[in-house]
Amino acid sequence: MKWKLTLRFVATVISVVIIVVLINIAAVTILVVRHNVPNKSNKFLELGPEKFVRNFNSYVLTSGENLYVNDDGKKALDSAEAWIQVLDESGKEIYNYKKPEVAPVKYTPFQLVHVYKYRGALDIPSTIFIGEKMVEDKQYSYIIGFPMEKVQKNILIYNVDDIGNFIKNATMIVLLIDSVIALFFGYLFSRTLTKPLGNIINGVEKLGEGDYDVYYRPKGIYSDVYYNINNLSDTLKSNKKERMKLDKMREEWIANISHDIKTPLSSINGYAEILSYEDYEFSMEEIKSYAEIIHKKSSYIKELVDDLNLSTKLKNKTSMLNKKETNLVNLVRETVIDMLNDPKYSSNYIGFISQENVVLKEVDDTLIKRVINNLLYNALIHNESDVKIEVKVIKDEKVHIFVKDNGKGIRQEELKYIFDRYYRGTNTGERHKGSGLGMAIAKEIIKAHDGDIKISSVLGEGTEIEVML
Repeated sequence: MKWKLTLRFVATVISVVIIVVLINIAAVTILVVRHNVPNKSNKFLELGPEKFVRNFNSYVLTSGENLYVNDDGKKALDSAEAWIQVLDESGKEIYNYKKPEVAPVKYTPFQLVHVYKYRGALDIPSTIFIGEKMVEDKQYSYIIGFPMEKVQKNILIYNVDDIGNFIKNATMIVLLIDSVIALFFGYLFSRTLTKPLGNIINGVEKLGEGDYDVYYRPKGIYSDVYYNINNLSDTLKSNKKERMKLDKMREEWIANISHDIKTPLSSINGYAEILSYEDYEFSMEEIKSYAEIIHKKSSYIKELVDDLNLSTKLKNKTSMLNKKETNLVNLVRETVIDMLNDPKYSSNYIGFISQENVVLKEVDDTLIKRVINNLLYNALIHNESDVKIEVKVIKDEKVHIFVKDNGKGIRQEELKYIFDRYYRGTNTGERHKGSGLGMAIAKEIIKAHDGDIKISSVLGEGTEIEVML
């Protein structure tokens, strides 16, 4: 994957470079062509030296048998900082204007070709161009010289086939060299982009394999990607720890529930086996006693299974609440009375306080009653028999139900686990034979009502639980 990204990027860079080179060649060609387009500051620079010379014959006039340059011609020469010699058919000078002293007064055909072809020939410090003037049947020549620092001329002699091959070969070599250079620098540049991508891909692969110890320092153009990968790593790591904790608690709960079910099942199995004896005649009292024990144990098992099912439904939000307008003051009061009517807890103290007689709220009264009953039950079984419990209902923006006791209290390190589904505290004693789901179910019921439940406790002083609806 990393090499594919690198090769694709390098290929893109090479293509761009080749296009740029071709554009540069075209631009250079245009510049060379436009190089001879002079500045429009004077007439000479507008025409160019060769055209200026060819058209200059219009400024060469005759007077009898004499030739001369008129005033407009002289102005044009002055503007171009040029000079002129007019020669007859034999190459002898018949007129000049501002010619250098070193210029000869007569030229042979070879000298004319020589000064035209080569700059500085015959020691003349000018760039020479030659034109002609026809007067009747006679042909006159004129030489115009320009300053060498302003006008330069190079004679290029070449074979058409050779120059074509040269251009072709030179172009291939330039493109090859540019491609190698572009490949080298493209590779170096691509590493700055593909190396972070490689790190990102490796990080994602590690996360996919379950290795969540991935962290990158956010920097460069991929800083947002690094930041999100770090967040994902932290989230997955946290979820893994939570999952391990839940798995451990589930295993503990299964062990506890298995142990709790095993004991009543053994009792049911034992008494059922006794009742199946044919050689023994049981009295009605014995049969009734054994049947009550079997019924009690089976009811206990049913309670465990029902708690598990309800907890699972609430956790997965599959339980449908049967809400109706309920007076919470009466509901809580009746729950306290029912608890005190139980012979096992009739001697315990449970106080009830409410400044309101009617506090109406849309709730599932059966589930809310179960929450209050569970809180009272925990306060009774986890403390001594002389524990005092106070239940209070307060109405402001929300309804607050407090269950407070002056019992043993709960250790601070255990408070955060109280509402976990599979947790049993260290204060759980022989009197507690529940499933370990009571507090988790209470919290899930309150959350299903869009409420909240909080607990605070001081070891040796007691515990207070607040339900908000």
